Amino acid sequence: MRKYFISFGFAAFLLIGCGDPSSQSAETTTDTTSTGNLDDFDWNPENFSDKKIVRYQMPGFDKLTIDQKKLVYYLVQAGLAGRDISYDQNYRHNLAIRHSLEHIINNYSGDKEVEEWKNLMLYAKEVWFASGIHHHYSSDKFLPGFSSEYYKELMEKTGATLSDEAFEAMFIADKDAKKVNLDPEAGLVIGSAVNFYDPDITEAEVDAYYASIKVENDPEPIEYGLNSKLVRGEDGKLKEKVYSANGMYGAAIKEMIKWLEKAVTVAENEPQGNALKLLIEYLQTGDLRKWSEYNIAWTKATEGDIDYIMGFVEVYQDPKGYTGSYETIVQITDFDASERMAVVANNGQWFEDNSTTMPEHKKKEVVGISYKVVTVAGESGDASPSTPIGVNLPNAPWIRALGSKSVSLGNIIHAYAQADGPGMLDEFAHDTEEKNRAEKYGGLAGKMHTALHEVIGHASGKLEEGVATPKETLKNYSSPLEEARADLVGLYFIMDPKLVELGLVESDEVGKAEYDSYIKNGMMLQLRRLLPGKTIQQAHMRNRATVAHWVYEKGKADNVIDMVKRDGKTYFEITDYQKLRALFGELLREVQRITSQGDYEAGKNLIETYGVQVDREIHDEVLARSERLNIPPYGGFINPKIVPVTNSTGEITDFKVEYPDDFTEQMLEYGKNFSFLPDVN
Repeated sequence: MRKYFISFGFAAFLLIGCGDPSSQSAETTTDTTSTGNLDDFDWNPENFSDKKIVRYQMPGFDKLTIDQKKLVYYLVQAGLAGRDISYDQNYRHNLAIRHSLEHIINNYSGDKEVEEWKNLMLYAKEVWFASGIHHHYSSDKFLPGFSSEYYKELMEKTGATLSDEAFEAMFIADKDAKKVNLDPEAGLVIGSAVNFYDPDITEAEVDAYYASIKVENDPEPIEYGLNSKLVRGEDGKLKEKVYSANGMYGAAIKEMIKWLEKAVTVAENEPQGNALKLLIEYLQTGDLRKWSEYNIAWTKATEGDIDYIMGFVEVYQDPKGYTGSYETIVQITDFDASERMAVVANNGQWFEDNSTTMPEHKKKEVVGISYKVVTVAGESGDASPSTPIGVNLPNAPWIRALGSKSVSLGNIIHAYAQADGPGMLDEFAHDTEEKNRAEKYGGLAGKMHTALHEVIGHASGKLEEGVATPKETLKNYSSPLEEARADLVGLYFIMDPKLVELGLVESDEVGKAEYDSYIKNGMMLQLRRLLPGKTIQQAHMRNRATVAHWVYEKGKADNVIDMVKRDGKTYFEITDYQKLRALFGELLREVQRITSQGDYEAGKNLIETYGVQVDREIHDEVLARSERLNIPPYGGFINPKIVPVTNSTGEITDFKVEYPDDFTEQMLEYGKNFSFLPDVN
């Protein structure tokens, strides 16, 4: 899945520069998500560690018909039914550790004011937020702030259990220390704790296995390994344990299917119902050809108010880029916002034709692109608690050629904006002009970049004939290069007069606001997410660092971007926005060439040169300046709760929406109601 995070996909933006949506007319056209009395709604009920917990609202749910509400409810329940899968995919001991923690928290009646208990609760929150014991973004394992002796005492007093190996995983720092390792020197597979491969399998064995089963010159290739774990059989040979109703994760998948079958009965139209039936068949069998059929049907099912993302889709957690992490996002269309923003999708061919990429790397016919702004009704798995703000699917290039769907999660974006204050902008904006521009145009700028990134960026370009997929040719660099490609499309076109002509923005000030934010983020702000001494590992961060540092270096001769030192603080000032746009276009051409030709060495050189290393002095400064603001760099969400209303015979007559405000309570409730998998799978 192609995801766009807040901070972008901007995972560290924190909506820098987002102003009041009502501050200017263009902004209000994309923001119809607020509901209720905002003064009474606590958007940010809790912060812990480096995270803030946010709540979001569901405007428009009350306007749905009863069958539409049922459809939303059934899809949300199906998504939550698969929640355990994400924990197990992230690390083989995660479920055992979570079950042990939840048992202790639910049953311990001793002193809860001591520091070690408070540290245990903090650790539990970290585990819930990350769906495991490794940080959701950095992939580094976090260690408990309580002793192993204290934990053993709690287990004895409550009857909780944990295997010796899982216990060691909690407390031994260097045991499976990195969930996803992208350093080839450490071994991409052996060095990663993620549970897509048996622990003793090597990268060379993975490559050999997939090379042996791949059908060459298949015009409609399956997404090999997307829904399976690669294990070593008794004969020593590798084989796949397929995720399916009668295979791996079967108990959770059967529960998902139960709710999806209910969803079919209230589908809004025949294409939507047919797509759901194909999804059920795929989950029953694990057949990846059926997954392809489903994706085609789902892409074409564009009518109706309700949609969803469900399955094993996002491959960023796999160091080899094969296996998809489980996730669900259930959506209600925001029609007013979607109608206006769909203008981007309707002009997809113009953007492709006018891209800076080489003619042989352009699509001759861009078809089937759809773009909607949606209201999220529920999320699960890899999309929760930490969520993207935009998504583009499907992933398979040959299916994307037939059509794709892009969505912007409008109420999620709105909730982020409500929860964040102006502190980061005040601290890091170079001058009053930049700050004023961000306050007036920053919100719209971020949304336009999201739209261009998802709708045009991921749907653009093509591979040269005979070139294998990027995950095969570009390997561990394919994800940051793909995100850079989509980002660069958005950056290049957000300053194009065509956007004014289409009525999407009122002037190039919107593009300037986005350039200001992007350079600050890539050069400085995203470093808030790294511990001192660390290099950049996460794909989206590598993307942003690569783009920002490349244009900064290439623009030095013309002073396109100046590094300014003032009062002991560093700022970045863009002195020529048009020259910067030209540099974005130049880099876009090169990244598309690398992708289209499968040029591994050039891709590796680009990312390693500009996207991995960190300026220690700048990093220390950013951490010091940010610490004083007390704004956590990561955000995640408490989901609303949809509650059925029934009559005396048990028939559902309506639904009410509740907005929980306690993260711990929701996680414990999910653990009680949606635990379908054992400790070991």
